[in-house]
Amino acid sequence: MMDYKNPIRYAVSAAVILCAIGLTTLTTRAQEPVEGKKPVATEKSSGRDPFKKYVAPAPKPGKALPSKLEAPPIQVRIDRYRAQKLAAASAHVAPPKPTSVLLLNEMQVIGIFRTPRGFAAMIEATPIKLSYVIYPGESFFDGQLVAIEESRLVFRRDIVWTDGRHEKTVETKPLRQANPVEAMTAAKTAPANAPTPEPEKPAVPEKQ
Repeated sequence: MMDYKNPIRYAVSAAVILCAIGLTTLTTRAQEPVEGKKPVATEKSSGRDPFKKYVAPAPKPGKALPSKLEAPPIQVRIDRYRAQKLAAASAHVAPPKPTSVLLLNEMQVIGIFRTPRGFAAMIEATPIKLSYVIYPGESFFDGQLVAIEESRLVFRRDIVWTDGRHEKTVETKPLRQANPVEAMTAAKTAPANAPTPEPEKPAVPEKQ
């Protein structure tokens, strides 16, 4: 008779080895992270005492928002204009106009009239109480005169921001209306300046 014990023993041993290899492979694959999915991180302790009242952290200082640049005081602008005028005289070039010192809100339109060059306007610088005649194209500290109409002036204002941006806006200034005191003064001075009418001469009877 043939001895079947050895072949059966070998077959059982081979089956056991194959099962062990299969279990090892499955365990290794189970431990590997699945592609496309991140491993779940274990929650760490924040270190905060759970029995203390929660206090929100102070906000971090952010970047300041841009704002409009303020013009220097009138005296600083006047001193700068005087220095520019001296430099222009030394270089034998035309000096800047006095109106380049003024802001658009530092003037009043006191008269508009026609000239051979077209419309002109007379303005009063309120900080220094001086009057100037201006024409379209006149430059100011924060703008430029664009046009002169019959009852108003049209300006282009230049607004400068702290981040370097320049913003252009249109601004108009109406002709200043005379106040009651000025109207009464004009009414009183008008008859005094008017020519005095000559007295009527008596009629001379004709000789017959």
